[in-house]
Amino acid sequence: MKEGQKMLSADSVQVAVRVRPFNQMEKDAGSCCIISMVLNSITVCHPRNRNNTKTFLFDLSYWSHNGFIKNKEGILIPDGPASKYADQKRVFDDLGQEMLNNAWKGYNATLLAYGQTGSGKSYSMIGYGPDRGIIPLTCDGLFKIIHQNQEPDKQYQIYFSMLEIYNEKVVDLLAKSKQPRDLKVRESPQRGFYVENQMLVPCESYEQIQQLLKEGNTKRITRSTSVNAVSSRSHLITTIRFKQVFLKDHLTKQSDINLVDLAGSERQKSSGSEGDRLREGTAINLSLTTLGNVISALAEIAMGRRMLHVPYRNSTLTKLLQSALGGNSKTRMIATVSPADICYEETLSTLRYAERTKNIQNKAVINENPTERLILELRAENAKLRSTITKIRNAGLRVEEEMKELRQSLAENERQMAEIQTSWEEQLEKAQQEWEQKYKTLTQERRMIQMFPYLVNVNVDPQLSGFVHLFIQDGETVIGQSARFPQAIVIKGFGVADKHAIITNLDNKVTLEPCGQAKLILNGALLLTKVPLKHLDRLILGSNSTYLYVGFPCERNGEDMSKYDYDFFQSELAAVEGFDRDALGLSNRNKKVDPSVLAVFLDYIRVKPLVAEANQISEELSKDLKFELEVKNLALTDSRGHDLVKEVIVKVTNKTTHQVWVWSKAKFVNRKFIMEDIYQHFIDGETISLDRESDPFWDPIDAVHLGTAYVWLQSLNYCIPLEEHVEFHNSQGEEEAVLQMNLVPCTPTGQPLSEDEILIDPTEMVGQRLDFQVQIKQCLGIRWLKQNSMRGIQIQYHVLNHPCPFCTKPIWNTVNARIDQVMQFTVKSVSEELLNYLQYHALVLDLWGLQVTVLCDQHVGQCQIKITGLYFGLRFIGFTCCEEDCTEISSPLDDIELTDEGSIIIDYVRPQLPSTVEIDDDQLSELYIKLSKLEQEIELLRDVNRTLRKDNVSIKSALRKMSDAPRSDEKSFHRKNAEAFGSKGTPKASYEVDFAKALKTFYQSMNRVRNQLLGLRRHRPPGDDDVETLRLYLDNQTRIIRDFGDSLELCMNTLKNDVSLIVKKKKGHNLWGSVTE
Repeated sequence: MKEGQKMLSADSVQVAVRVRPFNQMEKDAGSCCIISMVLNSITVCHPRNRNNTKTFLFDLSYWSHNGFIKNKEGILIPDGPASKYADQKRVFDDLGQEMLNNAWKGYNATLLAYGQTGSGKSYSMIGYGPDRGIIPLTCDGLFKIIHQNQEPDKQYQIYFSMLEIYNEKVVDLLAKSKQPRDLKVRESPQRGFYVENQMLVPCESYEQIQQLLKEGNTKRITRSTSVNAVSSRSHLITTIRFKQVFLKDHLTKQSDINLVDLAGSERQKSSGSEGDRLREGTAINLSLTTLGNVISALAEIAMGRRMLHVPYRNSTLTKLLQSALGGNSKTRMIATVSPADICYEETLSTLRYAERTKNIQNKAVINENPTERLILELRAENAKLRSTITKIRNAGLRVEEEMKELRQSLAENERQMAEIQTSWEEQLEKAQQEWEQKYKTLTQERRMIQMFPYLVNVNVDPQLSGFVHLFIQDGETVIGQSARFPQAIVIKGFGVADKHAIITNLDNKVTLEPCGQAKLILNGALLLTKVPLKHLDRLILGSNSTYLYVGFPCERNGEDMSKYDYDFFQSELAAVEGFDRDALGLSNRNKKVDPSVLAVFLDYIRVKPLVAEANQISEELSKDLKFELEVKNLALTDSRGHDLVKEVIVKVTNKTTHQVWVWSKAKFVNRKFIMEDIYQHFIDGETISLDRESDPFWDPIDAVHLGTAYVWLQSLNYCIPLEEHVEFHNSQGEEEAVLQMNLVPCTPTGQPLSEDEILIDPTEMVGQRLDFQVQIKQCLGIRWLKQNSMRGIQIQYHVLNHPCPFCTKPIWNTVNARIDQVMQFTVKSVSEELLNYLQYHALVLDLWGLQVTVLCDQHVGQCQIKITGLYFGLRFIGFTCCEEDCTEISSPLDDIELTDEGSIIIDYVRPQLPSTVEIDDDQLSELYIKLSKLEQEIELLRDVNRTLRKDNVSIKSALRKMSDAPRSDEKSFHRKNAEAFGSKGTPKASYEVDFAKALKTFYQSMNRVRNQLLGLRRHRPPGDDDVETLRLYLDNQTRIIRDFGDSLELCMNTLKNDVSLIVKKKKGHNLWGSVTE
């Protein structure tokens, strides 16, 4: 039994995990490490709760996060004997060397690299500069083994190939044509799935493979810009075919070493585009999804469960990896993860994926076949194919597709036989001329680097940056899509015109000038005129073609150009447009940065170029849509004034109809992939015909969230009516409208309370009934309707924690909307929790924009609202608007409970924390301390309240005795008493009324001050660097701060004066009382 288990383990897929260092952005933001490693055990802790951990066990683990230095050769090595750092050599010794050993024995070997974009996949597989990764080290090691094991009757043959899979299409990156065409995946009994006409380049040195790697990566970059493929979303399969030919025995031992760099595995909000009707509309994510399904199915089989089907055939990637997963291959996987807290979800997802993979079992065999037998098998298969073709012809059948497939299979078999029968020497001789030309090109490029300034590409994948050099020769050079100019630099990409810019190299000075309306960004700013270029300037041409300018050799000082990565370009561009770390509060180094906020910043700069590309596609396909990137909840808070969770969204506007949609990041990315597909068909000259349901540019209309306003509920604690003019502000902090509304405590029948019923002590309401009205009067200066008068608005709000939202009736076609809605709410029994809620929370009102589908002149003004059922200004069944529907906000009120007077019952129930909320020990102890202090303060207040109540009872008793006692001059007594106490007759009533009035004035003033403070927080500096604009902003900011200070001082002084008058009055009463006694 143990023996069998060993055999099973030996054939299982082995999984290694590698943890990378922080990147520069994570360092700048003060990210925390959430991963710890002990031997092969990896533990991940939740960034908000360090006690919430997940632990995984793998075959191998590599700590490459810290403990390293760079040596003179530019290679990262451990910084001392005690360092845990795993360098490239150690990773190769464990994974690459084992693959070489298996290949030498004749086994197929596969290494899969999996992880999110930027987690270190490509670094582990390819390396960076002199710090070589597994692929180059494996190739170098293979040639070293060959040189050490030369035998006279044995021949070694090495072939190299590079394939890219993007959107289910396979491209040969080593094909001779400048524009590689898509290849077909076929299946044969001998070979299984294979790529037809795949280029296998014979190599006799490691230097040749180095050159092929560079050539393949260069073509990958060029192709991605021409067809809009995102390199991080494509798979790269590098294959080294190693043949050992035993000349005496006519025997061939063959091994295919497959090194697979899988596409980025980022989750996109649990993968994606939930809620999008076109969720499965793109094939770009199909390969990774199917790979996950295959791994799950094979893991189930390994655990002894019966699986009827393993879905290899569902994607191109899994077809080509069939032998690697559950087939004839010794397979390893390296999963790379980021240790940063902002990558928690992606890291956890990657580790779970890798954990499933290690359960897969393969059955590898030595690939040892006589050469003659291979030829005989191919001839036999060809004979069958010819026989099938003859039968079809004799039967008179016209099956064109089937005939075409058979002929192609026949031709492929003939090609294989010719290849087998061609000697290794002949193949090398045939390839020699091409190698000479490649070496000549390489030598020329190195010489030109030492002579001219140039532009070097910057890619979203750092391992693909620096492969393309565009040299700026003497004279005037045109940059653009066209090569028809005498001296041209051809750049393909979104938004790049045929003649995009002119770059001039004259007298050791280089200048750049945009042509016409071409979009050209220099160091983050839009370029409009001719300017001189400086060494390490950053250029973005069109939507997203990014290049770094490298100056003349005399200007270069050996700078580290790696810091100018893709994120640097996009951060610089966002900062110039006014969105930088300061906008999200990331620049305060003394304050711990919320990982979710940093994640939003990263999302913003990475989605920004996709938005630019989407705008370009929309323009070229005449879709008339405008895409704008925004941050949801950037300037908004919840009912307590705490910041809401921020996330990246994309605002979509139809420039003709002015309809607006808001898409989540996941939905936009999904739609963007489909747009790329359609655009590729368009530039290929194909006719595009899409129905509305399949069109990624179309969505049904919906209500749009415009802004939020806050009305603080504190006044209800004292039964003080509140009249408010509050502003609706959008996510960016800009004013959308002004709301006039009242919050009025009332009687059960809806009558406002008098000033006599204002409370000083809110606890007097405990156990009592509370009625109040939300009176929404009007909404003024609605920007949504200023932009287009054929729109409407609704206001929606939640009262306390009632599950049902309440909303006003829709108002259409007016900038100053008269609403006049009164809603009465009842709390049957006031609790202390409710009083606490009212003290610190606000009523949050959301302004929603309504729009119609069709806006034509003949139907203007014909929108009608059809309302059925119980109506409180809340429940709407539907609209009728000529031919199409209008949007609206609806509120189901089936479970609403009403009082006998018709008021809505909203008894406050203390919200329960969800079971998923976890708090660590430090947080728990801190909460206990705060809770204890609060309980002590509450108990103290209760003691004070009890004392005051006793005093009140004593005063009432004394007054009652005084009024009941016989007096000689009762009229004179009442007159003096009235003079001292006021007309109410009792000092308590008089003082409480005066104090209530003072409180009312104070709270109304403080609400105005609070709104001024919110406005001050939202007031942000302008995005441009114009001195006059900044001066005006500074003057305005100074005025706002002065007004705020004046208002606050006035508010406090008024309260002090009112209280001092009440105190004086009370002292006078006490003095009079002592005199009369």
